[in-house]
Amino acid sequence: MGVHIIKMPDIGEGIAQVELVAWHVKPGDSVAEDQVLADVMTDKATVEIPSPVAGTVTALGGEVGQQMPVGAELIRLEVEGAGNLKGATPAAATAAAASAAPPAPAVAAPPRAEPVALAREAAPAARTAARRPPEPTRAPGDKPIASPAVRRRAWELGIELQYVHGGGPAGRIRQEDLDVYLAARGQVAPLRASAAYAERTDEEAIPVIGLRRKIAQKMQEAKRRIPHFTYVEECDVTELEALRGKLNERHAGQRPKLTLLPFIARALVLAVRDFPQMNARYDDDGGVVTRSGAVHLGIATQTEPGLMVPVLRHAETLDLWSCATALTRLADAARSGKAAREELSGSTITITSLGPLGGIVTTPVINHPEVAIVGINRIVARPVIREGAVVARQMMNLSCSFDHRVVDGMHAAQFVQAVRALLETPALLFVEPA
Repeated sequence: MGVHIIKMPDIGEGIAQVELVAWHVKPGDSVAEDQVLADVMTDKATVEIPSPVAGTVTALGGEVGQQMPVGAELIRLEVEGAGNLKGATPAAATAAAASAAPPAPAVAAPPRAEPVALAREAAPAARTAARRPPEPTRAPGDKPIASPAVRRRAWELGIELQYVHGGGPAGRIRQEDLDVYLAARGQVAPLRASAAYAERTDEEAIPVIGLRRKIAQKMQEAKRRIPHFTYVEECDVTELEALRGKLNERHAGQRPKLTLLPFIARALVLAVRDFPQMNARYDDDGGVVTRSGAVHLGIATQTEPGLMVPVLRHAETLDLWSCATALTRLADAARSGKAAREELSGSTITITSLGPLGGIVTTPVINHPEVAIVGINRIVARPVIREGAVVARQMMNLSCSFDHRVVDGMHAAQFVQAVRALLETPALLFVEPA
């Protein structure tokens, strides 16, 4: 038998360290060749680390949430044969790993029989004492300090506050002091009608690891580096929604169902031809703005672990249904954790939408190092004046943020107005410019 050490592999692209986000095995488990041992995260891509050999886990090299450099020891296995750790036996390797582990907490010796017997003998006496009338905790004439809510509950429970110890400031009697008083007498406090207003002191510490840590770092970097400004414009999508409904009805069962996103994507493809400064990435360290001819759309997607931005590459080449198919595939890959690394990077402009929860106005955060993001708010029926008459129209706001270092306010407004014109007259989405 030998010891086989698996080190953190080189994921590529110059990555020096990764975050350990999940273990799929524990010490003592038997693993097969190619079985997944752990998940690590780099950027926003989760990578599975398989085992190159079969064996038994003897030690883990890190904890979930730990940043591990490439080449660090990830896991130790006991294997048939010599293994890859020279001059070490499994027993010695296990002992070395155990010596590095923190000492186990001492186990208290069981109590001797005599104190237990005495406690059992004293129990009836304690119960008898509990039934005696309580002794006053205050001098005669001292008024207990308590809120009206506490006094009302004490009255409902038949408790004289004179006998209740106050654990609050200046001896104030709190709701929990009533609970302690009842528990000391073997009574259970009934559920209070005012429980919804009871003071709470509980806390929960949640480690920020994995995707949540990456999101936090990304948002902090974007807000630290980019001077955002947001421009909001309303858009009448009545005609667009009518067209979308007719297309879905006509091609039901034959083509993918169209949502609003393929139309938004097509509008952006056309609009950035006249405003190429929006479809760009800004290297603020090098002081260079790179305008892209290709439109690589980032699609902000909510997943169970957190927000991810899969990339719809070369959106300029896709018709509505091809775009709908690609968007569905990317969203499914992101939510299932199967999106490849190249599908989560390289976007040139981003769309973000909360669908029916989109609100009236948002101030979206730019996906650094891009310079623009288009936010879609929810569609609502609102009264609008058209040709002197008040009519109901399907209205939607566009909330778009820009990097003010490279995008001027006037150009941002013109860009949003161009997108608005395309969406309000959807026939223009299918007319190629001269």
